[in-house]
Amino acid sequence: EVFWYISRYVLTNSLQIEDISNKYVFVTGCDSGFGNLLCKKLDRRGFRVLAGCLTEKGADDLKRAAGPYLKTILLDVTNQDSIQKAMEWTKTEVDDKGLWGIVNNAGCSLPMGPSEWMRVEDFHRTLKVNMNGVIAMTMTFLPLIKKARGRIVNVASVLGRVAANGGGYCISKFAVESFSDCLRRDINYFGINVCIIEPGFFKTAVTSLEPLEKELHRLWNQLSPEVQASYGDKYLDKYIKVQRLIMNGICDTDLTKVTSCMEHALTAAHPRTRYSPGWDAKLLWIPLSYMPSCVVDIGLKLVLPRPSKSV
Repeated sequence: EVFWYISRYVLTNSLQIEDISNKYVFVTGCDSGFGNLLCKKLDRRGFRVLAGCLTEKGADDLKRAAGPYLKTILLDVTNQDSIQKAMEWTKTEVDDKGLWGIVNNAGCSLPMGPSEWMRVEDFHRTLKVNMNGVIAMTMTFLPLIKKARGRIVNVASVLGRVAANGGGYCISKFAVESFSDCLRRDINYFGINVCIIEPGFFKTAVTSLEPLEKELHRLWNQLSPEVQASYGDKYLDKYIKVQRLIMNGICDTDLTKVTSCMEHALTAAHPRTRYSPGWDAKLLWIPLSYMPSCVVDIGLKLVLPRPSKSV
C-alpha cells in the first residue's frame, strides 16, 4: 500500500501540461533575482513570457539575454494605473487564448528590525509592494487567467509562516499566504490553480546585507534618546552581527531551487498548493511553524541581543 501511494505521488508529480508554446505567462519583479531567472528558464522551455520590470535597464538586460518571444513592460505594482496598463497590454498580446499563468514575484524586504523602531510609514512601504501589489495584480489579471483556466503563483516566504522579524515583511508574507488560501478555495471551481511559493533564505537583493544594515542605522537614528537608552549603546552593533551571522550562515546561492518550484507550479498537470524550496525552509522554518509559539519565542530570545533595560 505504501508503495502504491509513493508510485501515485511520483506519477502525478511528474505529469506535465501540453502545448507550452501557445501559453502566456506574466511574471512581476523581473529586473533581478528569482523573477529574472524564471523568465529565462520559461523562455527556454518555449513559453510566451511577458515580463514586468521596474526599470528600463532591467527590461533591456532581460531582453538581450532571452529569445525573440519574451516581451517586457515597465511595471510598478504599487501603482494601479501601471497595473491596468500592463493588463491591457497583456490582453492584446494573449488575444483570445487568455493568460495561462501569473507569477507575483515582485517584492521588497526593507525596513526590517525591531518593531518599536518602525514608524507607521515604514510598515506601509513594504505592505504596498508585497501585499497590496500582489492583491492588485491578481484581481486585475484574474479575468485573463479565468479565460485560460490557468495558474496564479504567489511568492510568499518562510517568514510568512514564522514571524521572526519586525517591520512589514513578515506581515505582508502572512497576508500573501491567507489571500492565496482564500482565493484558491473561492476559484478552484473554475479550473484555476493557486500555488504558494515559500522560499527559505536565498542570496538575492532581498537578503543583501549592505542595504539591511543601512536601514537599521536609519531606524536607530530616528529613535528618541529615551528609546535608544532603553536598548543601550551596544544593541545596534550586536543586532547587526546577528543578522550577518544568519544571512551568511543560511543563505543559499542556488536560486534554481526556487525557480524550479515556480516552473513546476506552471507546468505540472497537478501542481502543489505549497512549495518550500531551500534546506532551511524544510528543516527549520516549516517545522518551527507547527510548534507552540513559546518555542519560537524562546529560540529568538536566545539568538537576538537583549536590550540593556530589559526587565
